[in-house]
Amino acid sequence: MKLLTVNCHSWQESDQEKKIEILANRIKKEQYDVITLQEVSQLIKSDIIFENIKQDNYLVVLNETLKKIGCNNYSFVWDYSHIGYDIYEEGIGILTRHPIVNTESFFISQGEDRNYWKTRKILKATINLDGTETDFYTCHLGWWKDEEEPFKYQADKLLSKDSKDRLSFFMGDFNNNANVRNEGYDYLISQGLKDTFTLADTKDSGVTVKGKIDGWEKNKIDMRLDIIFANREISVKNSSVVFNGDNEEVVSDHYGVEVTI
Repeated sequence: MKLLTVNCHSWQESDQEKKIEILANRIKKEQYDVITLQEVSQLIKSDIIFENIKQDNYLVVLNETLKKIGCNNYSFVWDYSHIGYDIYEEGIGILTRHPIVNTESFFISQGEDRNYWKTRKILKATINLDGTETDFYTCHLGWWKDEEEPFKYQADKLLSKDSKDRLSFFMGDFNNNANVRNEGYDYLISQGLKDTFTLADTKDSGVTVKGKIDGWEKNKIDMRLDIIFANREISVKNSSVVFNGDNEEVVSDHYGVEVTI
């Protein structure tokens, strides 16, 4: 099984269409089983094409691009967390080439006002992987030291949804540097999550953010914010950072992470 997570910073990137093509070509080449995406946006004013999905939704454009290059075997689910940059509905999505059995979307922030940019939602999909149902959560959490929306509250709410009776993956941008002790990363590990980077037989640096980005305007160090956790110890062959300029061109202010289970 091969997984990918990317905070795609959608519609905030220069050459956005080209970067979508780079992502689509990688997906076609690698045939990821499940892909989780964060900061998946659509304009508030755009026309709805089905349910809450609008015509310029980043996932709609990505899936159309996949079809144009002959990759027709993916479907997706999406929901939005809050209004971003005043004009977007910013959300989270899951793309998969396997049957989706069930989906659930839920708030993990204390507040549920979607007009406030710190409001956070999680999207969960139960996916049938060759006869085995597995849960996948696409995650975009807040910061450890945020007094308005503390990370610990959000993490507890997220983990309370874990059924524990089957394998689950928590994938995405956790907004906590895994290289910093006694903060969000260590808290997740203390609650029983297993970091696939740590479990991997082969790995690279794991760095997914360099320098300052939105939400980390004062940052000057390399950080590992984007992580794929499992709810139990599993065998991981490889963990690699992608879209970092060395392993594929950059497509976002975050690099992506792929793992082979």
